[in-house]
Amino acid sequence: MNRAACIASLGTTLTPEVITNIRALFHSEQSALMSLMSPVASDIAYGPLPRQQLDLYAPDNAQPMPVLLFVHGGGFVQGDKGGATQWPNAHIGRWAARNGMIGAVMNYRLVPDAAWPSGGEDVAAAVGWLRANIAHYGGDPARIILMGTSAGAVHLGTWLMHAQTSKKLEGVNGIILLSGLYGYTPLDERDTPYYGAQADYTSRMPCAAIEHTQLPLFIARAEYDPPRFQTEFDAMVADRTRHPILPTTKFVAAGHNHYSIALHIGTGEIDGDHALSDALRGFIAPLVR
Repeated sequence: MNRAACIASLGTTLTPEVITNIRALFHSEQSALMSLMSPVASDIAYGPLPRQQLDLYAPDNAQPMPVLLFVHGGGFVQGDKGGATQWPNAHIGRWAARNGMIGAVMNYRLVPDAAWPSGGEDVAAAVGWLRANIAHYGGDPARIILMGTSAGAVHLGTWLMHAQTSKKLEGVNGIILLSGLYGYTPLDERDTPYYGAQADYTSRMPCAAIEHTQLPLFIARAEYDPPRFQTEFDAMVADRTRHPILPTTKFVAAGHNHYSIALHIGTGEIDGDHALSDALRGFIAPLVR
């Protein structure tokens, strides 16, 4: 069974078994890429707490480079930036470096040690660290792109809610949201430890901030995302469409599910599946010239 057929057979469910199977599909190709590039800096503290750390990946380039900050998923309770020996999530940093950027991959606080809006606060702290320090690693603090998947996309939305009101958007040139939740569907009970009750959830979701941001937006979902995530994507795209002056790129990752949409980025040598990588490069390039 090829990779596309295997992903299709897993359907739209979110379980530990599914993510294990997805990681196995891309392990060989991503591990080979991992062996070619180590972080240029690991476990950098962007804040005082243990989970407030990030890693940096960079190509050999003497010019100030744009920066891609990646925020992993994990349902608010798990996830890790990876590193020299673990490719998941670190692979986005390596992909950025192979495409002429500095890749920054961050950790953030998790439930039960954190609750809303801690994810957005951690993104803000990481962005602040990049503005103040990335030039020392060859990066350009005026050309930052933010990218998050699943819970990471939620945290970018939370950051945006607060950044727009506190004028902290400087240096950020665009936002990439993969398979996120934006506030169009009811709260899932398993997320209450992070959000609180439904009444709190309604006021804490970033749909309005994302809909109205003037930052260029790339929003994507997977063909086999759970129905809730598909509804969230469709509703956000519809709201952004009401503002044609706002730059928006929408993308549906054919043949992928909630996990593989991010985990396959940078691969494609085996099956030619690099449509999302190509679309991301096309989105980022004009923003960081």
